[in-house]
Amino acid sequence: MIIIKEPPLSTEVILLETTIAAKQQSRIEAIRKSADNIRNSNLLSDTFVSIALEDVEACQHVLRTILGISDLNVVAVKGQYRLLNLTAKDSILDVFAQDSLGRLLNVEIQRRDTVDHARRTRFYSSMIDKSSLDKGLEYDELPDEYVIYISETDLWHAGKAVYKVEKTLGTGETAISYDDGSHIIYVNAEVDDGSAIAKMMRYFKTADPDDMSQGGLSKRVRYLKREKGGYELMCAEAEKLYKLGKEDGHEEGREEGREEGLKEGREEGLKEGIAQAELNHAKEKAEAVIQMLQDKLPVEKIAVYQNMSIDEVRKIEAEMPA
Repeated sequence: MIIIKEPPLSTEVILLETTIAAKQQSRIEAIRKSADNIRNSNLLSDTFVSIALEDVEACQHVLRTILGISDLNVVAVKGQYRLLNLTAKDSILDVFAQDSLGRLLNVEIQRRDTVDHARRTRFYSSMIDKSSLDKGLEYDELPDEYVIYISETDLWHAGKAVYKVEKTLGTGETAISYDDGSHIIYVNAEVDDGSAIAKMMRYFKTADPDDMSQGGLSKRVRYLKREKGGYELMCAEAEKLYKLGKEDGHEEGREEGREEGLKEGREEGLKEGIAQAELNHAKEKAEAVIQMLQDKLPVEKIAVYQNMSIDEVRKIEAEMPA
């Protein structure tokens, strides 16, 4: 029986393996930190709201309150939903849902004031249209869609909690209602007019797990912030963002916990990748040196061939089994 022994690891290789182990521990700590940040966020965080509203009951409560449709029934919902576009920019929707009547509903959180909000909602609406009309279908088969744009401040500075985009042909008394099935609603958490929507926006700002005033939404927030299963969801989301950061960076306009997770993922991923490459290279070089030593090549020539010092070659030689 022939026993093939693995070549001994050089001190350099052992050091690199130790470095990678430290990087892996750093990765775990980064994910935990990101999970804690997400968990401590309020519902004006696009990351936290996308996790909270992936629950049908929670999403249904928000949509019923804002749209004033008490019997609206959500049949499917997805957070951080990517709409692919082969020829232009992809879109990632914070929350994308469908109700029992086939209506498509998008909830977006926006905390920055530097964005062209009107064109941003136009972009979301167009992407939803493009994704919802299969080839061969007629235009009248396009489903009704709602883009609900929630902001921390009053974007339009008119002192209203809710702004609904009204479309008409013409103006004044002769105006004709224009219904193309596309609805855009702006909601803000700054103006408190005493309405049910304003009360819910107050809750959005606190996301207090002890406040059970918002039905299914309150139950979901309490679960995410107080129960073990909720924390596991936070960790899973943080790890997903970390991996996304390692692969392709962050999308413009995605901030808070998502941006932090992506940033940490990119940085740690780059460090891990470099360390792993160095480790692989060191192992290959050590194996090549051992093979040359076994073939009785002079130490001086091995050092030249492998671009190493003579001392480095002798160090590997000394660690070889007798």
